[in-house]
Amino acid sequence: MENKPLGRFTLPATRAMYFVGGFGAASWAPLVPLLKLRLGVAEDVLGLLLLCIGIGSLLTMPLSGAASSRFGCRRVLGVACLFYALILYLLANIASIYLAVPILLAFGAVMGAIDVVVNIEAVLVEQKAGRRIMSGMHAFWSVGGFAGAGLFGLWTGMAGLSPLTSTLIAAGIMLALAALSFPHLLPYGGGGEGKLIAIPKGIVIFVGIVALISFLVEGAIMDWGGVYLTQERGFDLSLAGMGFTVFSCAMLLMRLAGDSVTESLGQKTVVLGGTALAVAGFLAVIYAPSELLLYAGFFAIGIGCANIVPIFFSLLGKQDEMPVALAVSAVGTFGYLGILAGPAVIGFIAHAIGLSAAFVLLAVLLLLQGILAEHVFRRVLK
Repeated sequence: MENKPLGRFTLPATRAMYFVGGFGAASWAPLVPLLKLRLGVAEDVLGLLLLCIGIGSLLTMPLSGAASSRFGCRRVLGVACLFYALILYLLANIASIYLAVPILLAFGAVMGAIDVVVNIEAVLVEQKAGRRIMSGMHAFWSVGGFAGAGLFGLWTGMAGLSPLTSTLIAAGIMLALAALSFPHLLPYGGGGEGKLIAIPKGIVIFVGIVALISFLVEGAIMDWGGVYLTQERGFDLSLAGMGFTVFSCAMLLMRLAGDSVTESLGQKTVVLGGTALAVAGFLAVIYAPSELLLYAGFFAIGIGCANIVPIFFSLLGKQDEMPVALAVSAVGTFGYLGILAGPAVIGFIAHAIGLSAAFVLLAVLLLLQGILAEHVFRRVLK
């Protein structure tokens, strides 16, 4: 089966799965304050509940590579997307903290499984297509995120629909896309049969650290960018989200163009040049004397970081130390650890030495990422 050529609709079906992943996550975000109100819990309890999503993801991500190898990407993604939509709808209804915990764990579990298996699918599709597609695939996750957030606001604001009805529509869109895509997804995984948990080894460890740093930086901008603007730079609270918005738009634009840019300049140039640009962006964010240069810094960080993770997921298809499915699963877990733990670590560092100093450390981590990237390129592209 693995020797068959790509189907006509395999590429758009894979893009749709990325879209569903981002769309579901964005559709969940507006439900968080509603869940807090229904459960009547304080911020500390809500924080612990939200941690359940991360725990659920970390439980399934190391196992997802083995699942795709055994059952195929098509089956795993089909089942995961079905539960993703159903659980999202449940989250708009639950009013008991005792139900919230297992449902949030399950939501995180399917989200983590989709995140891993869709990247396995994309690596395998890219190998068969014989051209770069990974940056564009990751762009569709971002497009799904923008669409999910925008449509929820449109439905509840302009259309006057209830959050429950809006969530039902969102779940219906996810199920419809999954049903249309299912027949065209790959029926196989990426090797590694017989292995249950993806334990990284060899060069995959270094790729995992690169992913961890990339996702840590993204998580830090998302969670601490607004705090930095208001606390360190004196911006009005209404502008707190502008840094992350500029960063996100830059990432989306660069990922949409990323495959052609990488084809033109080469993956090593894009990664190392992007790392240097992101470091320069952090320096602008920290030291820029004007708002325009500061926002330009956030834009530079987004442009510089946009294609690093997609390029390294593509490289996992070229290494021979682990089967593709297990390698993607291991690297995905590393990356999620960066998102989950990174913002908390930045908080501790900021408390000890200040938020500006913490942002300087992020720039230093990016320099370390560049050194590790150079090592990976020498090993994989030798």
